[in-house]
Amino acid sequence: MMGELEELQSLLHQPLEEEYLPEIKDWFLSILRRDILANIGPSFWELISSNTEQSEEEDVSGFVSAMNVLFAKLRPYMDVADHLSKKRELFEEMKPSDDATGFQVKVQTVIRALLLHRTTAKFQSCVQGFYRKAFWSFHGNKPSNSSTILNNSDGAISNSSDVKMDETLDEEENSVWETKGTGDNIMEGYGSNITEHFHRINKNLYTTGLLERVCGEAVTSIIHVRIEEFVEERCKGEFEQSFIKDLEQWLNTQVMGWLRTIFDGDQGETSSGQSSSQTLSKWNERLTYFLYQTYAKLRIRELFNIIVEYPDSHPALEDLKESLRKTDLRSRLIQSLRVAMETRLLHPGVNTSDILTQYVSSIRALQVLDSTGVILELVCEPVRSYLRTRDDTVRCIVSSLTDEGNSDLADELAKSNPLNIHEGQGADDGEEEGDPFKWEPDPVDADPGQKLSSQRSSDILSMLVNIYGSRELFVNEYRSLLADRILTHFNFDTDREVRNLELLKLRFGESQLHHCEVMLKDVADSRRCNANIKSAKGGKKDVDDKENKEETQEQEEEDENVDDDLPDGGKRENLDFKAMILSAQFWPNLKEEKLSLHSKVQTQLDKYTKSYEALKATRTLFWKPNLGQVTLELELKDRTVSLAVSPLHATIIMHFEEKEKWTIQELSGVMQVPSTTLRRKIAFWQSQGLLKEDPTDCFTLVEEDSGRGSKEGADEVIIESDDETESATASTQSQTLHVFWSYIEGMLTNLNSLPIERIHAMLKMFAMPGPATSEISEHELKLFLDKKVKEQELIFSGGFYKLPKADGQL
Repeated sequence: MMGELEELQSLLHQPLEEEYLPEIKDWFLSILRRDILANIGPSFWELISSNTEQSEEEDVSGFVSAMNVLFAKLRPYMDVADHLSKKRELFEEMKPSDDATGFQVKVQTVIRALLLHRTTAKFQSCVQGFYRKAFWSFHGNKPSNSSTILNNSDGAISNSSDVKMDETLDEEENSVWETKGTGDNIMEGYGSNITEHFHRINKNLYTTGLLERVCGEAVTSIIHVRIEEFVEERCKGEFEQSFIKDLEQWLNTQVMGWLRTIFDGDQGETSSGQSSSQTLSKWNERLTYFLYQTYAKLRIRELFNIIVEYPDSHPALEDLKESLRKTDLRSRLIQSLRVAMETRLLHPGVNTSDILTQYVSSIRALQVLDSTGVILELVCEPVRSYLRTRDDTVRCIVSSLTDEGNSDLADELAKSNPLNIHEGQGADDGEEEGDPFKWEPDPVDADPGQKLSSQRSSDILSMLVNIYGSRELFVNEYRSLLADRILTHFNFDTDREVRNLELLKLRFGESQLHHCEVMLKDVADSRRCNANIKSAKGGKKDVDDKENKEETQEQEEEDENVDDDLPDGGKRENLDFKAMILSAQFWPNLKEEKLSLHSKVQTQLDKYTKSYEALKATRTLFWKPNLGQVTLELELKDRTVSLAVSPLHATIIMHFEEKEKWTIQELSGVMQVPSTTLRRKIAFWQSQGLLKEDPTDCFTLVEEDSGRGSKEGADEVIIESDDETESATASTQSQTLHVFWSYIEGMLTNLNSLPIERIHAMLKMFAMPGPATSEISEHELKLFLDKKVKEQELIFSGGFYKLPKADGQL
């Protein structure tokens, strides 16, 4: 082959006619093809695959040697091709489409097609190692000895090997690395020599048209790994600052700077002219996209934590928003965040208040990412569905809204915008009709069956209410919560509740909260009535009349003095009563527990009733003895005890004023309280050291505490147990199930017996039309029916529930 090439070279030094030029080029290409297939290609691949199981340094050294041998064999052909394209007299009358560049491209295409039509894994490994070493040499660091790049804290590369590369290069001869030493000291001082080999090989690869084909995949892989590592090192867990600009600057200086040395040559010398700029521009576009994609994937993985730390994490959300604009990762974000919500948030181990806090943060954070609300709607649908299954969701929302300690939702309540509930027209509809030029279509991933973006509310309170889609449910829960606050603490100062009510009226409407207005008015009226009765001592005074029959909730504030010689000569002062007078039809259902109060307390209640009847000639009072608060001061032989308890607890200890020992059966008969309930309440006095059980079911008053020592006679304030903070109202679920009981009785009367599944299905069909009752699950219904079985109001047999037969019924 070399003889033919030499013959062709000598021919080119002679004057040629234009008509012989095509034949000469065809002859040249024919020689080149045959030589690559017979000689150049096989010898090159033999050098690449000759040494197996070598270290990376040896592979790189072998790769450089093989490439230099290849270039030495191709150099004569490239010289001839260059000579043909530069021999101006041969191309003066050629057509523009058949210029010198076109012929060089054809030569490069032949070399690339025949030499690299397929590569081996060994070749790819050698190329990867060579360019990886060059990459870290460019950045002033040493790569690791293995194929995996390991970064330390400052981004440098850890390597215990010392490498030396000794170049013996001749421009006319092939150049190789001479390795010295063995083991880890194969090459020394490779930093400068690797750079020289790097530029020389890149220049030769470009000349032969092999540059992109050889290094494209390896360079892409190396840069991608480095981008992923750099983004992870710099940005992971840091949410309070923006990184996009810094990352772009790093890419343009560190990464693109290295790529310029590949395609532009050393020291800024451009070997490829305009095509190099175009190539670099394409690389920059691809790597910028990969940078944004890598950053977006990192932030998507951390999005749950970003939401937890909002608003401190606002810069990270802005960066992610920008990344989503340049990448196609919206669906990945939605899927990833939904999974994170379901696995980390939606399970029984998380408190409802914590779920609501994360839901509110999600609303605010995801509105930064997507102002249309589509991402929020798709991601938070499982959260809304799960919250609907929790019994305390509505109460937690209402409590947070009216709790000044929860500044986030309290601020939301202070907004005067009316609620935008899905059942009605949204507040944004009018704005859309007034300015149609601001309309924008929903994103492609929006659910066409849901509301348009212009109709989606960005108001957090509206979204919380839309969990159930019912104003009435939230108003009823606030009504129960207000009743609890009033009746549990018996505080006649309602300024805070009046403020909350006025704010709620702005959001829910005045008509919805009329009952709550009456409840607060009852508190004010009760305060005036108590003052009038106390001052007049049964005389008549002018007070505000009510139009409806009134039901009374008692508050007992009692100063009880127990002398040292109890129970024989105990002395008791008069009891001071204050009553909370309630309008029955405006208050939620109150707990009903049977209790017979101590005779001395009942006497005071009767006196109060007569005084009230004297003030309200046409009205009377019906007491709720189980509800109230009693302030006691007990004087024992060695100490004084002051505490606030429930009427039931107070009644228990008052009976021990009459005698020191009571059996559980005796107290149960006197107080008309079930023995199981009574034992649970007595346990409180046992925990305070005032009662002891000896023997079983027999309780004795403890006058002296032998363990007090020097503290004898000292005052002691005891805080009541959690049992005393129970709700004064029946739960919403209990009220709902109580309403269902009449339906269930009718079903079983007509159909004799039914399984739980059939009962639940029929209730959903006929008795659960709204969202307020749709939360009653089959399991909750079963618990209710089992309770009725224990109360002997139902019979359960063979998986079927039925009513018990009446006396005399067959």
